[in-house]
Amino acid sequence: MIDLRSDTVTRPSEEMRRAMANAEVGDDVYGEDPTVNRLEERAAEILGKEAALFVPTGTMGNTIGIKVHTTHGQEVICESRAHIMNYELSMMAWFAGALARPIVAENGILRWEQVRREIRAVSPHYSPTGLVEVENTANIAGGTVYPMEVLEEICDGAHAAGLKVHMDGARVFNAAAALGCDVKEVVAKVDSVMFCLSKGLGAPVGSMVVGTRSAMEYGRLLRKRLGGGMRQAGVLAAAGLIALEKNPARLGEDHANARLIAERLAEMRGVAVKMETVQTNIVIFDVAGTGRTGAELSAEFLRRGVAINGLGGTLMRAVTHLDVNRADCEKAMDVVRGVIGS
Repeated sequence: MIDLRSDTVTRPSEEMRRAMANAEVGDDVYGEDPTVNRLEERAAEILGKEAALFVPTGTMGNTIGIKVHTTHGQEVICESRAHIMNYELSMMAWFAGALARPIVAENGILRWEQVRREIRAVSPHYSPTGLVEVENTANIAGGTVYPMEVLEEICDGAHAAGLKVHMDGARVFNAAAALGCDVKEVVAKVDSVMFCLSKGLGAPVGSMVVGTRSAMEYGRLLRKRLGGGMRQAGVLAAAGLIALEKNPARLGEDHANARLIAERLAEMRGVAVKMETVQTNIVIFDVAGTGRTGAELSAEFLRRGVAINGLGGTLMRAVTHLDVNRADCEKAMDVVRGVIGS
């Protein structure tokens, strides 16, 4: 099986498995797991923030990131395809008590002028703005990356307006690789960031929330309320440390493989790919011209040994990762060509 459904499907390396088996552990709810503590210290250091919090999922991480900056009844400005609004079971509303204020932005990248127009003050009629959220990379827009000047303008404008900025940085290391800069620079002006260890970095479980020490102390209480007190979690953090230290350097391979997939798809009759959005490890493509839906094609690809998800209607998404090499990607595209050609 060549699995291009997501970069979440990666399996732990032998080095990770050994580290997990030999991990030094303690009770993390008491703050006594030394491996979790090392992971949190390194995540904060690498991202240039005061503190970090290890959480089991990205959804929990984003929920905490939103809640530490908002109060019930406020709005969160985000892009219309944002993961926090569309794919996280309405946790923004259910747990944080906040309402999304979505903005349709070209290629998923918000601009300050768009954000500025949607900021609402306290009034008898409007829910006030409590937070600005950016997603970097922008998943459903095709893995697009915020240009640094655009991101900095949003942060500067939001801060001048008295608002915090949270980054859903599930794939922020992919963004840094695409920009050719240190991840610390990418997140320098945001107030908090969530990033996943279990996507492109290849760990089996876990995400990190990073920000100020006071925000992470509050976040630790929120994590417990959400059921995220994991006790001897060092067995998971051990794999996360390897993912964090070793795997950012290889993300360029995934980006090159995604470009290969996009180029092959663009050559196929009935398939449309917006090449300018193929900036990292995600390829969004439209199969409307084939006369079939994404779900129909996904089922046919799967019968031939290739897993690619439909996104609803005629849109599909292929995601590269460390468990698929260039030869796998070429073979997968031969399968796709065979199905679409038939």
